[in-house]
Amino acid sequence: MANVARIPDGKDKVTITLAPTWLETMLMTQFFTPCDHHPDMPRNERNLFCIDCSECSLAFCIYCRSNHHANHRIVQIRRSSYHEVVRVAEVEGLIDVKGVHTYIINSAKVFFLNERPQPKGIGAAAGKAAASPYFCEVCSRSLLYDFRFCSIGFRTTESKVRMAGV
Repeated sequence: MANVARIPDGKDKVTITLAPTWLETMLMTQFFTPCDHHPDMPRNERNLFCIDCSECSLAFCIYCRSNHHANHRIVQIRRSSYHEVVRVAEVEGLIDVKGVHTYIINSAKVFFLNERPQPKGIGAAAGKAAASPYFCEVCSRSLLYDFRFCSIGFRTTESKVRMAGV
C-alpha cells in the first residue's frame, strides 16, 4: 500500500508500507496510561498489545489479558528513559527487524518502538554520538553500531522520493 504526500520541492514523497497492520497500529498506540476497566487495581498500566485481535487496537493491562486475550499472541511494551521499547525475543519472529539498532537494557536486548529526541551537544551520550560513523537512514540519529535504523517505527516504513507522475 502506498501513501503519497506533496513535499515543498514539488516532488511527491511516496511512502511504501512494509509492515503488518497490527504493527502500524501498535506503533501509534499510547501505552502506560491507567486502564479504564480496572481503575482500582494495582499495576493497572496499559502496557500490553494483542497482535491477534484486529478489532482491538488499544493497549490493555494485565487484568484485561486474563479476561479477553488468554490464548492470544501478546507483546509487552516496556519503558526505558520514558520511551517505549519491546524485547527483541518477542518480535523478531513476527516482523522484519533486520537493520534495527538493538540496545541492552536490564540484561535484555530491546528495540525502541519510535523515534527519540537527539542527544544535545553536551554530555557522554552526545560525545559517543558525535564520534560514531553510523547514522539512522531516516532521522540521521547517530548509532553505536552498523545498523540502518534507530527504531522499529523507522524500519517499518521506508520512503522514496519520486517525480510526480513517475
